[in-house]
Amino acid sequence: MRVLAAMSGGVDSAVAAARAVDAGHEVVGVHLALSHAPATLRAGSRGCCSREDADDARRAADILDIPFYVWDFADRFAEEVIEDFVASYAAGQTPNPCLRCNERIKFSALLDRALALGFDAVCTGHYARLESGVLRRAVDLDKDQSYVLSVLTRDQLAHAMFPVGDTPKPQVRAEAAARGLRVADKPDSHDICFIPTGNTRAFLTERIGVRPGAVVDAETGEELARHDGVHQFTIGQRKGLGVDRPAPDGRPRYVLAIEPATGTVRVGPAEALEVRVIEGVNAVWTSGSAPDGPVECVAQVRAHGGLARAVAHAGPDATVRVELLTPLRGVAPGQAVALYRPDPDGDIVVGSARITATR
Repeated sequence: MRVLAAMSGGVDSAVAAARAVDAGHEVVGVHLALSHAPATLRAGSRGCCSREDADDARRAADILDIPFYVWDFADRFAEEVIEDFVASYAAGQTPNPCLRCNERIKFSALLDRALALGFDAVCTGHYARLESGVLRRAVDLDKDQSYVLSVLTRDQLAHAMFPVGDTPKPQVRAEAAARGLRVADKPDSHDICFIPTGNTRAFLTERIGVRPGAVVDAETGEELARHDGVHQFTIGQRKGLGVDRPAPDGRPRYVLAIEPATGTVRVGPAEALEVRVIEGVNAVWTSGSAPDGPVECVAQVRAHGGLARAVAHAGPDATVRVELLTPLRGVAPGQAVALYRPDPDGDIVVGSARITATR
């Protein structure tokens, strides 16, 4: 097959590309330039997409003796990921930019271009497994990325390759070192790649501005504090509320609801965070079509953690209702809910949806 290897400049994508070469595929490496000013981005492990990353990807491609290109996706990334991220927070939601990047950049924009150029598949360093078109959790559960890949359609998965999903991360690093890849000991990137300082609140305030509102006790309606914008809060947040006194019972308060129209942030006790029903839109079913009846599953609402047995009901226009058999806390609109088959392994992705409401 002709395979386009997306090379971020990290160890995982380098080893993934190497394994594609070993498998006998005709491999071409490509680095995605996602920033208009890559020279300004990070040092060390914070963020990604810097000039350093592009250079690391090029060196890895040289060692693998494969063609290498840099494709400029900065405009599309800014529109589809960064602007979406800012708009979602302004609307009182909690988006996952990594999930959106996989959905709209790596497996929409990139895959579409790859297929147009005659490639058969896109290869990445994601930690997930594909078996006969079925998306499964990675062997290394600490690194598993099936949650952020759960938005991929059946057709997209048919043209995807995740060569490192069957290998624990330490072994991937050891393999990179044995191959002479200089990225073998490169630290993992973390935080949000387009916020290299790690200060999400400052990043959002710079773009959204100050929009004053009130922090209100959800039970009594008492105003407890003022704030500069609902983008500073997320459901389940405990710290940084600006409240100068504890609740009457001495227990901590958490963000329970965010109302962007009025700028109101409602806070209350932890038990009020419990969610038993999740409503979602943009549902994706890995079988290729929505199920006719209820689907027993395991719902996951965060990249790592937030798991509960559930029953999912597909609705019209790619909507879904997920009834949790055990309540979850801290479930926020804007996040994704990924659904897994409830077999003993619980590692097969059934579908996903973007959360719009909870109760």
